Amino acid sequence: MKRLSISPKLTFLVLLLFCQVACSAAEKPAPKAADKSADNSVEKLSVLLIDGQNNHKWQETTPILKKILENSGRFELEVSTTPPSTPSKPRKPGGKLTAAQQNEYAKQVKDWESASASINQKSLALWKQWHPDFKKYDVIVSNYNGESWPEAVKEAFDQYVSSGGSFVVVHAADNSFSDWPAYNKMIAVGGWGGRDEKSGPMLRLREEKWTKDTSAGRGGTHGTKIPVVVKVRKAEHPIVKGLPLEWMHPADEVYGKLRGPAENVTVLATAYSEPDHRGTGEHEPIMMVIDYGKGRVFHTTLGHDTVALQGTGFQITLQRGTEWAATGEVTQPLPKVKWNDHEPTVQTP
Repeated sequence: MKRLSISPKLTFLVLLLFCQVACSAAEKPAPKAADKSADNSVEKLSVLLIDGQNNHKWQETTPILKKILENSGRFELEVSTTPPSTPSKPRKPGGKLTAAQQNEYAKQVKDWESASASINQKSLALWKQWHPDFKKYDVIVSNYNGESWPEAVKEAFDQYVSSGGSFVVVHAADNSFSDWPAYNKMIAVGGWGGRDEKSGPMLRLREEKWTKDTSAGRGGTHGTKIPVVVKVRKAEHPIVKGLPLEWMHPADEVYGKLRGPAENVTVLATAYSEPDHRGTGEHEPIMMVIDYGKGRVFHTTLGHDTVALQGTGFQITLQRGTEWAATGEVTQPLPKVKWNDHEPTVQTP
């Protein structure tokens, strides 16, 4: 058989082409292993958490609230802190004061007046700059209880929620804005701030049905901070579905005698306000959902301080309540929890 001859030039070209293909393959990064978490994850919801003024220690609770929500893997959070409030006037000591005590108190008042004037002057400029773009977020969470927002901000927030936005109210945030009708409709019932029978009725459980108590009296009270039993009232609602019908929550304030329009509200859970601990002797609503226009609101009165935020049930319902407010459903699976029978079930966020 006649052997086929290949010219040296052709051989060189073939070898060069082979080398280029091999080198190119070597330089190309190897395909990454499939990221199962990315494949199974859903798009995170954007949350704006508002703080800055509160009669509670928001500097301590905001970071924990943020961590609780982030722990779910469902949210991305930003925090918007409002301008500061004016410090409270020093309290005058009781009884007959000595000359030295009078001079000391006068000095405290003078220092307070100076500090207040400085803060007020700065705050005027800061409030003009504070105008969150609510439309950027899937849900707004409030850890705020303080002075009224600028009118333009209030109008924008009302428009955001009523046109389909989402709002979550935590603990003392329901004390805010007693003179803002739209806000009071959003939260259904609230306390303090001068609220009374003119603000609306109290929600009262009578023979397993919710009634509206229009009797006279101020809105807002709470007894001693003690561990409380949370009792689920709407077990099929997505926020509480699958949770125990009762669980014990760590020491917290059980808000009572909350008053407001009480419209379009569904009570998800209650806690008994113990009369032996300065409570009302009523099963007070502590978790509610409210329809406001096209928007959804989740309102929890729990979460007074860092101790209360350790409650496992609080953390789960905050996570699920925030997702429900944003989407109308809950996709987060219930975590495996060993619920204690006679003491609070807690976990570190």
